Amino acid sequence: MYRKELYVFEKGRPRRAVVRNYTAEDFDELIQIQAESFPPPFPSELWWNREQLTNHVTLFPEGAICVEVDGVLAGSMTGLLVAFDPAHPEHSWEEITDSGYIRNHDPHGDTLYIVDICIRPSHRKLGLGQLMMQAMYELVVQRGLKRLLGGGRMPGYGRYADEWTPEQYVERVVAGEVQDPVITFLMRCGRTPLQVVENYLDDEESRNCAVLMVWNNPFLRG
Repeated sequence: MYRKELYVFEKGRPRRAVVRNYTAEDFDELIQIQAESFPPPFPSELWWNREQLTNHVTLFPEGAICVEVDGVLAGSMTGLLVAFDPAHPEHSWEEITDSGYIRNHDPHGDTLYIVDICIRPSHRKLGLGQLMMQAMYELVVQRGLKRLLGGGRMPGYGRYADEWTPEQYVERVVAGEVQDPVITFLMRCGRTPLQVVENYLDDEESRNCAVLMVWNNPFLRG
């Protein structure tokens, strides 16, 4: 099981942090963090439930990551393994994650797919998302997988939907003309846009669109 102890900094003050796998003892707090992290208009039925979390720690515990700061659970990230075909990238979040239940987890898959990431609002701007993403990159390398992949919401797109296509919006985010809370964050974590997918998730802010964001294993060739 994964456990990394380190420091994060808040206004120059170091705070002790631990990145580790989450367990059943964390479920109640993880559900509360989901509620705090994804308030309306995000659909509340997409918050974790105990059955989903039980599947995460049972079917693929290595992909169930959380972070604590000074002993307080502050965020989580979840993944599963899939066999990804770059020639046929279209999919929805429900399809590829089994609606978050990950019963389709493929132990022989070549791609670590990120199901979800959330950080408690009170603990944002500490770099916790990047820490958990790094843990997932390490898992990709350890397992010899081809890539890490996931659909990034584009919540800033709604303000420009009458002017730009989703692809044009992403181009402007990549060019630095627009900052998107999710896409820009994922780029800072080292991921790059692969393709816009429509009807990815019931998400009015993103007009139901998402961007597949990839991190290729740098130790593999071809």
